[in-house]
Amino acid sequence: MKLSTLRYTLINITYFMAFCTVHAYAAVYLLDRGFTNTQIGVLLAVANIMSALAQPMVASLIDRQGFFTNRNVMIICAGIIAAGSALLLVADTSKILVFIVFALIYMIQFTYMPVMTALNFEYQNHGINIIYGLARGLGSAGFAITSALVGRIVEREGVRILLYLNIVIMAVQMVIVYFFKLPKDAVTGDSKSASGESIREGETGNLAKGSEASSLTAFLGKYPAFMLMLAGTVLIFFTHNMLNDYLIQIVRPLGGSEKHLGYATFIAAFLELPTMAAMTLFSKKLSMRVMLVISGIAFTLKALVMTLATNIPMVYISQSMQLLAYAVFIPASAYYVSQNISETDQVKGQAFVTSCFTLSGVFSSLLCGVILDHMGVKAMLVIGSIVSVAGAALLTRAMMSTRR
Repeated sequence: MKLSTLRYTLINITYFMAFCTVHAYAAVYLLDRGFTNTQIGVLLAVANIMSALAQPMVASLIDRQGFFTNRNVMIICAGIIAAGSALLLVADTSKILVFIVFALIYMIQFTYMPVMTALNFEYQNHGINIIYGLARGLGSAGFAITSALVGRIVEREGVRILLYLNIVIMAVQMVIVYFFKLPKDAVTGDSKSASGESIREGETGNLAKGSEASSLTAFLGKYPAFMLMLAGTVLIFFTHNMLNDYLIQIVRPLGGSEKHLGYATFIAAFLELPTMAAMTLFSKKLSMRVMLVISGIAFTLKALVMTLATNIPMVYISQSMQLLAYAVFIPASAYYVSQNISETDQVKGQAFVTSCFTLSGVFSSLLCGVILDHMGVKAMLVIGSIVSVAGAALLTRAMMSTRR
């Protein structure tokens, strides 16, 4: 278990290190390449829409079995990000080329996030115990530390250093994922999951006899409570993305600067670690339904505190609620899918959750910018809080309709 958890942790750390260099510093890189804020918004919206569409399609490929296993898809995605970064290093003078390649990199990285989650449960089902919460929490810690360090490096070396970092980090991840294989004795015979249910055999994930993966349309009608949960997730993460994307506009009227933005981001990311690491212990006391309701309430309280903030310390208090909001939702939603979605639909289930993140990012980036320009920061925060309350209500209703 220790070795498997270590390997899966390294996969998470490298993923979120690159997530930081690509996503957290997207505006920094694109502004340096001559993009306007409007053009950046369009690029990110397009990339998010492409990702939301691609995730279920990639999941369907994996669920059909064959060459496109979780491992192989992750290696391919990491290779595309590394290759795209290398292309930008030698040909980044054309804004059209930068737009296309960077949008592809941004989209691909979101696309294989649910695949990485599904990889954990695939291995768990074959008797390979992994402490998912610890691995995911250390991934967030890797993001936090990278965010703190890369800013200084970029100031000293320029934005092109981000592309070199992408290449190195993705190359390391490809090696780690390649050697993260199921032992031969874990893929032969009639494997059983921890709950005693039959699971798929072989690393390629061949379906257990008599089971079939649902089509996308069949999937939508098969899990009504899950669909309601997804609707609540879109609304909750609309506000979550709003706070992340426009945090600098929020702190400046309170007397803050980029320095305070960095502190606030670090607090939120670093506090994800203890909760995610302890998720296994929490799961013994509370069901995933209860954990998700708690996270929905915490997301809403975070938005409300930010709306009422009159100084920077209140911003930090709002960010500290990440401890029970995002830090609970991410592992709890993954376990919820594992427990309530049939094994043959697992990757699609994880992909739909991540698609909600990207869809909410599209709505947030496009709508909140307009609200800011025409109504101001306070109006944006009030609207975001109302949307979060509605999302938490839908999430709670969905959990009330779920057995476990």
